Amino acid sequence: MSTERRIYLQFDDGTRAVATLAADDAPATCAAIWDALAEPVTEKVMHAMYAGPEIMFGLPEQAHTFDPRALPAENQQVIPGAGDLIWFFQEPGQMAGLTFELWEVGIFYGKGGRVFGPLGWTPCTIFASITEGLAEFAAACAETRVSGVRSLTIGRVE
Repeated sequence: MSTERRIYLQFDDGTRAVATLAADDAPATCAAIWDALAEPVTEKVMHAMYAGPEIMFGLPEQAHTFDPRALPAENQQVIPGAGDLIWFFQEPGQMAGLTFELWEVGIFYGKGGRVFGPLGWTPCTIFASITEGLAEFAAACAETRVSGVRSLTIGRVE
């Protein structure tokens, strides 16, 4: 029996992908995200402006079960690959005009992604990669550029 932990990403229309956690490369982040997903979470996602082929999933308050400041830098990159999931946290006030915390799972679905935004290059922890269903899921992600926000659920594959 595999000890790999996997999570699913599912749009409201049923389009689904499965990602495998990178527990060897980002153990603390993977443990925190896994624990935060004790129950599936659903949020509206939107397409990134600066990062290229990425949709952004704000981890909802019910999943704020860990101290993001305590997570070490693990498996950090600024050029994620297609199918990579990143963890990003931003303190209140870190960027002008944002007075709240950002708890974000970034989902990169194609080539040419970069973790670049209004603050410049921002190394982030790659904590998982999509291992099933990337092609169909990527098409649904790309559609958000035209159709706008839509609901996405992230949960554990048990």
